[in-house]
Amino acid sequence: MDNIENKDMIDLGSDPIDEEFDPFEDDEANNITVDTTEEISEPQTPAEAAPSEQSKTETPAPAKTTPTTESDLCEKPPVFEYAGATENIDDTAKTFDELRIEKATDFPELDDSKRVSWTVEYGKINKTVADPKGMSIGKMKSDIESSKEFTDSLKRAKDKNPSCKIKPRVTAQSKGRAAASYRGVFASMEEAETAGKIISIVPAKDGKVYEVRNNIMGKFITPVTGCDLLSEVRAGFIPALPRIPMEMVMQVVAFFRHFTRNGADSEALINIYWDKLNEKFLIDAPEQVVSKAFVNSRVSEDYSNERYIHYMDIHSHNSMKAFFSAIDNNDEKATRLYTVIRNLHEYFPDVKTRISNGGKFLDIDPAEVFELVGRTFPEEWKESVKFREPHNDIKGADDL
Repeated sequence: MDNIENKDMIDLGSDPIDEEFDPFEDDEANNITVDTTEEISEPQTPAEAAPSEQSKTETPAPAKTTPTTESDLCEKPPVFEYAGATENIDDTAKTFDELRIEKATDFPELDDSKRVSWTVEYGKINKTVADPKGMSIGKMKSDIESSKEFTDSLKRAKDKNPSCKIKPRVTAQSKGRAAASYRGVFASMEEAETAGKIISIVPAKDGKVYEVRNNIMGKFITPVTGCDLLSEVRAGFIPALPRIPMEMVMQVVAFFRHFTRNGADSEALINIYWDKLNEKFLIDAPEQVVSKAFVNSRVSEDYSNERYIHYMDIHSHNSMKAFFSAIDNNDEKATRLYTVIRNLHEYFPDVKTRISNGGKFLDIDPAEVFELVGRTFPEEWKESVKFREPHNDIKGADDL
């Protein structure tokens, strides 16, 4: 609500009072924007304009002001006002109902058209929109501007440059969000409070994102379940490097199988590095002490400089299941990829891969980082395969 000082509500100057002037008129209800600009007087006849000798010495000449032209008002965009939010409406070809639908994504209480009415406040003119679905915002604005009622009121008004305010009114209470000019995403509650937005989106220590709304009643805070201010983000890994070549993977498997079949069924460890200079992957078998369910290794000094990126740890689970143990969880806190390979006594071993994001783990598809086995096959093989609709026949080859 605008704060209007008393000196602007009632003219205490020496100008004559207009016949229609009402000192108790509710300027706020008529949405008048008050300024201190002096009114432009009506044109005078030469006799009226000629000052007396006494007035030349006692009364200074009034300052000249230039009234806002009709074209200026026509070009000035209307303003959407609701729940403390203010935003220019650039597309005036849309109807009031189309604006309601657009803003309903920010203010869900506008979703039901039957509960929403519209008013247009333009200077001292206050109009109700009878047909929100058929009337465009631009047409309503131009109709008011071309009316004698508006022209006459503008002559008497102190504000010669009023805004055309488009205001929805909801007859039932509901929920809400807000639009870009009066909402924002902030890194902390302190930052949000400093910004002073009506609606703030703030992440918290518990890993959730919260929507914070401020109004005269207090501060409302709820978890965000959907917000177009936030990006679409999914957990996972997006590689910036090529897939690890299959030839390299087979070398690693052969190394692990040696300690599964010919040793004491022990685990083993391989580190994969990316050579930034030559732009290729390298394999390193670091010094390590191993057992059936344990590997203790030392990172090779040869790969300790900035030329090499430690990309992945791969360790074996010999004939055990492919899983990451509590020991693995404690050790694999560096942000990179980790793979465990098991069932090395079988022809096809099992592979499990995950990422560690600062000690927070997420399993990913190994195919995202390893080249696939047998990626190609003869095209004529596809000609031997036919399709049919699903049915209950389980005999197998009836249609061959």
